[in-house]
Amino acid sequence: MAESSEPLVVSLPTGEGLREALGVVAGVEFVDWDLIEPAPRERIDLVVPPYWGHARHLAAIGGVDARLVQWQSIGYNGIDAHLPAGVPVANAATVHEASTAELALALALAAQRDIPGFVRDGLAHRWELRSMPSLADRRVLLVGYGGVGKAIEARLAGFEVSLTRLARTARTERNLAGADVPVLGFSGLHAALAEADIVILAVPLTDATRELIDADALAAMPDGALLVNVARGAVVDTDALVVELNRGRLRAALDVTRPEPLPEDHPLWECPNTLITPHVGGDSSAMLPRMSALIRRQIAHLQAGERPENLVLGV
Repeated sequence: MAESSEPLVVSLPTGEGLREALGVVAGVEFVDWDLIEPAPRERIDLVVPPYWGHARHLAAIGGVDARLVQWQSIGYNGIDAHLPAGVPVANAATVHEASTAELALALALAAQRDIPGFVRDGLAHRWELRSMPSLADRRVLLVGYGGVGKAIEARLAGFEVSLTRLARTARTERNLAGADVPVLGFSGLHAALAEADIVILAVPLTDATRELIDADALAAMPDGALLVNVARGAVVDTDALVVELNRGRLRAALDVTRPEPLPEDHPLWECPNTLITPHVGGDSSAMLPRMSALIRRQIAHLQAGERPENLVLGV
């Protein structure tokens, strides 16, 4: 990309605090655009769509000369169906990993120690002692070893678990602590599931991972095993999971479901040993400063004629 002396035009969604967080950036003109109303400029160098919204609104970018779309999620499955061909897209790697990893660990701990049950007891003013499974000494299978998976591993380091890593391809990879660690491939999924007390899903949603955890995969998990999903709802066969949960054979802690939002009459709400949060893994106080920092870096790359970070589509 060539350097330009013209001001860089950057569109930001309203109501998300990005304009205030970014402040004044030299050589940049910020404009408001939620992709619903008409575009405020014919040329927008950097388009930042709303964090929560429908991917179909990306079709509006076809009416402008856009150099880069900065998506606010790590996952970008499905957006290519609406995005005009050839428009480069960057995902939000570096923004959500820490927060999502925190929630994965919180869900695992809450499910293991039955925090929801103790909260219910507290609301009823009921003191009821019971012994719950620890996180320590559990066999944890981490499915997905990208940025989120590595962040989860780093946060598990102090919990004295036995960790197995699994991703699409078998390999040796360096973790965040700087150690080279083995990563199993998908071909070993069922064997790894059979040896796991806790399974944490952190894979992107692709053709290879859609319903990766199907009825056969769930059947491979030991009785009483816990499934934690901070990936995407469609990575799991929801109907098959409901069957296993209602049988009382498995437990689940889910930040993502299929469908989303989960309808109030969906059977998943009534399943025993199930903890559900409404897709809040990346949406914490850590998001705004990290998203702002990424946008600043992308602006600097565009101003310098450099390749942007995190390019995932249109490259």
